Amino acid sequence: MEQCTDGTGTGSAVDGAGLDRVIGDLRAHAAEWAALGVERKIAMLLTARRNLGRWGQRWVDASVAAKRIDPRSPWTGEEWLGGPYALAAAINGLTDTLSALAAGRLPKFKVVTTRDDGRVVVPVFPRSVFDRLLLSGITAEVWMQPGVGASGLAENMAAFYREPNSRGRVALVLGAGNVNSIPPLDALFRLIARGQVVLLKMSPVNDYLAATLEKVFEPFVAAGYLRVVCGGAEAGEYLVRHDGIDEVHITGSAATHDAIVWGVGEEAAERRRRGEPLLDKPITSELGGVGPVIVVPGRWSAADLRYQAENVVTMKLHNGGCNCVAAQVLVLPREWPLRGAFLDEVRRLMRELPPRTAFYPGAVNRQRAAAAAHPDAELFVGDVPRTVITGLDAERTDERCFSSEVFGEVLAVVDLPGNDASSFLDNAVAFCNRRLAGTLGVNLLVHPRTMREAEAALDRAIAGLEYGAVGVNVWAAIAFLLAQATWGAYPGHTIENIGSGIGVVRNSFLFDRPQKTVVRGPFYPFPRSWLHGDPSLLPKPPWFVTNRTAHVTAPRVAAFATDPGWRHVPGIFWSALRG
Repeated sequence: MEQCTDGTGTGSAVDGAGLDRVIGDLRAHAAEWAALGVERKIAMLLTARRNLGRWGQRWVDASVAAKRIDPRSPWTGEEWLGGPYALAAAINGLTDTLSALAAGRLPKFKVVTTRDDGRVVVPVFPRSVFDRLLLSGITAEVWMQPGVGASGLAENMAAFYREPNSRGRVALVLGAGNVNSIPPLDALFRLIARGQVVLLKMSPVNDYLAATLEKVFEPFVAAGYLRVVCGGAEAGEYLVRHDGIDEVHITGSAATHDAIVWGVGEEAAERRRRGEPLLDKPITSELGGVGPVIVVPGRWSAADLRYQAENVVTMKLHNGGCNCVAAQVLVLPREWPLRGAFLDEVRRLMRELPPRTAFYPGAVNRQRAAAAAHPDAELFVGDVPRTVITGLDAERTDERCFSSEVFGEVLAVVDLPGNDASSFLDNAVAFCNRRLAGTLGVNLLVHPRTMREAEAALDRAIAGLEYGAVGVNVWAAIAFLLAQATWGAYPGHTIENIGSGIGVVRNSFLFDRPQKTVVRGPFYPFPRSWLHGDPSLLPKPPWFVTNRTAHVTAPRVAAFATDPGWRHVPGIFWSALRG
């Protein structure tokens, strides 16, 4: 038996016979889990949350070492927010929903609205005074798919708990290797939202976390509802074809998804032609894509240019660019007088921020290939230089920056026409929807004055963008961190044309038919926000790559999430305001 790379010998990569035993054990407990009472599930979740508080430091230490981040750097905060915090927040959100179900009701929402186009919009964040303090000025709403009416919202929530599958099912979750909360979050969603027992296979990139995750989820592991194993492509292939696996979920690449569903080589091509997938069981997926940032023209001050450049560069450089919703294409208004000044601020940050190690397999080659394909590309710091590519032709059909996710520190820039905010927004929405691969997340940066002046055009743009997460003045990735938001591709992909995937993997209110989440944030940081009449208290967010105290603020926020209470708040604010 081969051990996972942390050397503890608990989470293990096993041979076929060992995997058979693991699946058999899960199957033996599947019906029991499906029938388990809600109160018992809540107790197990709260135990897991306590365990997370105990083991969070070990989790982050392992992540920082594996990604070769300086342990003294503020960038260690990324591992707290994208690791223990994200998982604790999901546990809290799911616990709230299960508590409502235990009381014989569904979660309630203040104002559910129906747009003129018939889509129902549900405000999901903030929910508490802590939400309003710790993420001041950030809001989120979930838009439902057409056909879900406001009066029928309850019939499109928590399907498993309305009609539980007493037979039980076994789900295989193929974990992602880039962001370390993704594997446990995907497993947790299958356990709670779908009522399935879960076999979580870690990616070889981050299988060093297997033993820690087993300790966090100890009550689920001990009861036979969850197993964590390691292994490479061979183990994954064995598991997806196994008769004991009922459903599959993958967070990864479209190429890996297609290899699972169709196979590889000529045989796969022939299967596609015949419409006969190799995989004979349901599969859901989150597969990333080319992430755009749309900068709407307006009258920005020099301080606005600097701050929003930090926002954009964060969307690019966070986690070394290895995020499925990383910014890849910066969409600028060609006629905007401040276009050059804004781009200069972006260049300055790309040049001045310290280099990072390209930890994810293939990132170096992808980054170099993108630069090589564009001889005029601007190269900045690092052994594998950060890259900015300008002058792209929006109509070019073979531009790989539009069709392929780089998953590294490469930012492409495209200029679109539009004499005003309204016409530019129409052009930008059409470009993103039609030309860029994927539908996971999109970002819009809009000055508050422009919001008021072009309100109808902005609303039309938000409604028209075919993405699973839309961020307005805040990175769309915040929908990933908010348990109440949904996370996944825009509906409509198929296994034949998988795009950014099928289904959602984050959604603590257990909406059955969500279309997208819209997250909004303040344009100005505190205290400048107050000078402009915005009551937001949010200073430079701790996820910004320019935040100087993220390594202090983020663990404090994680500590709050694992053990909520007022005692955490002063320390969080003291650190956050110095970021």
